[in-house]
Amino acid sequence: LPTFNFLYRCDTARVLLRRGCPSDRLEDPRGSTVLLKNKKITLHPKEQRTQARWHKQVTQLQPQSVQMHLRPGEPQSLEVRFKRVEDYPIDLYYLMDLSFSMEDDLPNVKKLGADLMEEMRNTTSDFRMGFGAFVDKTVMPYISTAKDMLRNPCKRTKPWPCTPPFTYRHLLSLTANGSQFAELVGGQRISGNLDSPEGNPAGSRTIGWRNVTRLLVFSTDAGFHLAGDGKLGGIVLPNDGKCHLEENVYTRGNSQDYPSVAHVAETLRRKNIQIIFAVTEEVTRLYEGLRSIFPKCAVATLSNNSHNILQIIVEAYNALTSEVVMENSKLPPGFSISYTSHCKNSGPRHGEQGRRCSNISIGDEVSFNVSITAPRCATASQRPSRVIIKPQGYGEEVEVLLSSICECSCQKDVVPHSPSCSHGNGTLECGVCRCNEGRVGVSCECDGEESGEVVESHLCRRGNASEVCSGRGECVCGRCVCGKSSKKPNYYGQFCECSDFGCDQYRGMQCGGRGRCVCGECKCLPAFRGRACECPLSLESCLSQDGQICGGRGDCHCGTCICHDNRFQGPTCELCPSCPSMCTLHRECVLCRAFTLGLSPEECMVKCAHLNVTLVGQTGVLATAHPSLSLHRCMEVDMEGCRVHFLLRAGENEDSIHARVALERECPSGPNVILITAVLSGSVVVLGVALLLLWKLLTSIHDRREFARFQRELEQRRWNRVNNPIYKSAITTVVNPKYKEH
Repeated sequence: LPTFNFLYRCDTARVLLRRGCPSDRLEDPRGSTVLLKNKKITLHPKEQRTQARWHKQVTQLQPQSVQMHLRPGEPQSLEVRFKRVEDYPIDLYYLMDLSFSMEDDLPNVKKLGADLMEEMRNTTSDFRMGFGAFVDKTVMPYISTAKDMLRNPCKRTKPWPCTPPFTYRHLLSLTANGSQFAELVGGQRISGNLDSPEGNPAGSRTIGWRNVTRLLVFSTDAGFHLAGDGKLGGIVLPNDGKCHLEENVYTRGNSQDYPSVAHVAETLRRKNIQIIFAVTEEVTRLYEGLRSIFPKCAVATLSNNSHNILQIIVEAYNALTSEVVMENSKLPPGFSISYTSHCKNSGPRHGEQGRRCSNISIGDEVSFNVSITAPRCATASQRPSRVIIKPQGYGEEVEVLLSSICECSCQKDVVPHSPSCSHGNGTLECGVCRCNEGRVGVSCECDGEESGEVVESHLCRRGNASEVCSGRGECVCGRCVCGKSSKKPNYYGQFCECSDFGCDQYRGMQCGGRGRCVCGECKCLPAFRGRACECPLSLESCLSQDGQICGGRGDCHCGTCICHDNRFQGPTCELCPSCPSMCTLHRECVLCRAFTLGLSPEECMVKCAHLNVTLVGQTGVLATAHPSLSLHRCMEVDMEGCRVHFLLRAGENEDSIHARVALERECPSGPNVILITAVLSGSVVVLGVALLLLWKLLTSIHDRREFARFQRELEQRRWNRVNNPIYKSAITTVVNPKYKEH
């Protein structure tokens, strides 16, 4: 129940019923959700095509209007359904940068109208296009203000001069005539500016948007200006976000600053416009950073001459419409909202993922569970509040009217001057007296002036306690009125000494969940005891598999076994990791009694007298024994390395053991001497041959190298006698000097 400062009998329903409040007199208002408008989702929109303004009759979102009555702290849920309807109308506005760098893009944009009309027929039969252009502010330093540059910013005359610069110009309102789009775009000429970032327009009300899917294609090869950049041109007035068009030309470009990115994003969100950034590769990364700011946008890389613009628009439209993201308007103070999505081929998702569904095709239906919680009545508004829930980028919305339940219905049936309130000294409201001025007490039985505070406080103290009402209430007319709170523990009793939240806890629960807390003490259920009802009286949790308490090795205390021997552990003292197994314990006796191995005959007779041995032939006979808890199947290895199989079972006496032993032992076979000898001999022969071959190979290589070196040395020892410096010929030639004269 809500907390009121005059309700002395206000508490949780469970506590009130326990204190004797009749169930038919209990006021426990609950929240509710009422559908005010719940038009069903359109199944076959093409059937409504013949009706006028048919797109206003198509419904993709259900319901449309809801009234929520919220009890503070108790969430109320609402299911919102969305379906992508077939043949839904589309409005597309193409906004193009007409600066000089975009000159080679104009021819491809001219062909866009007819091609895009033809392509979009596969999606909708109602498609309209519009066109607008922008350059930049027409002041320095954004453009040159020289007269000849204002007339022709490109400084050329062929094939045609450039158009004078402008901020933004609306050229074509939304139309279904593709040839008109091509004709108008074909007549455009590019302009020019000085700086690289281009301006972006504030918007236009004359575009002719309908309440359908709205797409804005923003095409440029440069960055964008930010709020504050206008100061470079002496423009300091902030942008007001309004449309200032005269003859389809924006007129406040030179008097108002650029809008901020957040301002543009909020405007697009409010107008339900989904934007497609078709930009060149150089600035793609810059526009990718806008994804976190713009509610629904797509960024695609534009080729240098925009020849891929048609593909960009189609792919971006499919990407944008295949995802649904829910959003809501601002909530009243203290209210909270959460979403749970139920998408196609996936389970429920919560948190931020609960707001969205992806990979939605035409005809697919998804749903969102919206939960809203109201705050305490102290902060909740008494007037109904209005919240809008809608998918981003769509015009349809769900109107949710919120009202908090802060009063009980019994407050309407008040009884002024009720005889129940000390002969008419108060008003009876919800079974409680609200006293007239000057009267106090639960039933208004005391006169405020005659009642002495000292006398009253003495009646409200427990024994020699110094605090009035244990510090948890007020003394009214000699009686304690304990404080009530929705968060803190509620106290009651003659001196407010009792609380139902001060009992001991077990396993994180008050009274272990096995009793109830009454005035600080646990009142346990019949099957439990203890300060926190932690001890079960039943011994069932201590019974071992053989039906003994703690396996006969311990005592049961509060449903837990306390083992006598520290070696034993487990819920019923059945585990002993350090103890030898039953098979290991009787291994020596089985071997000496069945196979005369190990112990001497005298030791075997003394130590193994308790063992009754029965011999069987084959090991398979032991497998036919009926399984039971007292039966142990054993396999041990004897001194010869053979495996011995036997069964152990406890006898009628505590000290006797019955053993069934298989005479057939599984002994490992000896080594194959012939095979080992053959393998070793073959290995030696193969290894010897390999070594010989290796030696022969190495010696051949060495001989070849030595012979080659010998030949090189022979070549170097040959004499070159032609040019011997010490050689003298034996022939002497004498010439007669007079010979030439004759």
